[in-house]
Amino acid sequence: MGQTMMAVVAHAGRTAQNTFTLDEVPVPILRPRDLLVRVRAVSVNPVDTKMLKRLPDGGSITLGYDAAGVVESVGAEVTGFTSGDEVYYAGDNTRPGTNAELHAVDERIVARKPATLDWAEAAALPLTTITAWESLFERLRLRADSTGTLLIVGGAGGVGSVMIQLARALTGVTVIATASRDDSRAWVRELGADHVAGHRDLVAEVAPLAPDGLDWVFSAHTPGNIEAYASLLRPFGAIVAIDDDPGSILPLKPKAISFHWEYMFTRIINLTPDVAEQGRLLAATAGLVDEGRLRSTLTTTLHGLNPATLSAAHELIGSGSSIGKIALTVQ
Repeated sequence: MGQTMMAVVAHAGRTAQNTFTLDEVPVPILRPRDLLVRVRAVSVNPVDTKMLKRLPDGGSITLGYDAAGVVESVGAEVTGFTSGDEVYYAGDNTRPGTNAELHAVDERIVARKPATLDWAEAAALPLTTITAWESLFERLRLRADSTGTLLIVGGAGGVGSVMIQLARALTGVTVIATASRDDSRAWVRELGADHVAGHRDLVAEVAPLAPDGLDWVFSAHTPGNIEAYASLLRPFGAIVAIDDDPGSILPLKPKAISFHWEYMFTRIINLTPDVAEQGRLLAATAGLVDEGRLRSTLTTTLHGLNPATLSAAHELIGSGSSIGKIALTVQ
């Protein structure tokens, strides 16, 4: 019989109190490029709640896509890491998740943890940072010398909170972030947004802040907003979206506005030739953090990785009122 470990398993179709259980499961068998990581902290993202909702009743899954921890052992073809390395990463949604004692992950999407962050602060960053980085620099193709105006819809969320900082640190663009409550408006200003707008009537709120029009839109809330984006964007502008089902994008055609999807798991689930770009961008992010140019977006820490804390974290995510990121430490 192989080695076992404890993992928090999520079950579909159960009451909220019984959704998560602490189960004994097999220790992952490493693939040649895998690291086996002893998990020290994880964070919870909207993708966790979406994956659980998509399971059929009676289905179960170990969730978790962000982690920070210590390398316990390595696969036969690993070249970049060794036992004892402190790492952080966002994982692969086709494999068991990080809500476990030990987790297997491909070394190419892993980087060494920022030295100036604790475990929870580091675990809060990978998935949202990869999403924000790929959105800005690969989908929208912003550069260090880019100028113009970027609208971040969902500025106080996990991705928006990183994107504001990356845009300020690595480009010359003006950032407008949407936020509706006093605390979320204060949060996005603290992170470096040049302007803050409400999201209930985007055209009325944003147009006075960008009288010459927007150049780019990052959208975490696309359904119902396409016509507003078409009105606000300049001809040949661009949108990158991370949510589902935007509806018809035909209103974008008269201005030849381009529409892009960002999905941070694309590289690893398709094993694209440049899959290691995610490890490299996380390494660059660690450098920015340790230089004081980027901060963790952690706002809530729960202690203990167990059914009760995961249930509480999912409830906070589901409320739609959380700011920044929620992390759980392993006690």
